[in-house]
Amino acid sequence: MLLGTEKEGRTSWHCAANWSNSEILEKLWEWAKQKLTTEEIKNKLLLGTDQDGKTAWHYADELGNTKILQNIWEWAKENLTTE
Repeated sequence: MLLGTEKEGRTSWHCAANWSNSEILEKLWEWAKQKLTTEEIKNKLLLGTDQDGKTAWHYADELGNTKILQNIWEWAKENLTTE
């Protein structure tokens, strides 16, 4: 369910960023850490794209939501490498 997509290929993670809802995004992050593998978190959550190639980061950036951008940045630093 965490990684399920709607018709535009967006996950609940994308939608929470698009709605500027940091509370939901944080809850989804907690669930992801409990339920998903490291690879799923990396490739399908943090780097996951919709049909237009947008990540949750793109949605937060377009809306200028610095709180969500900061959260995603911190989570990415914890889970992504430069590779």
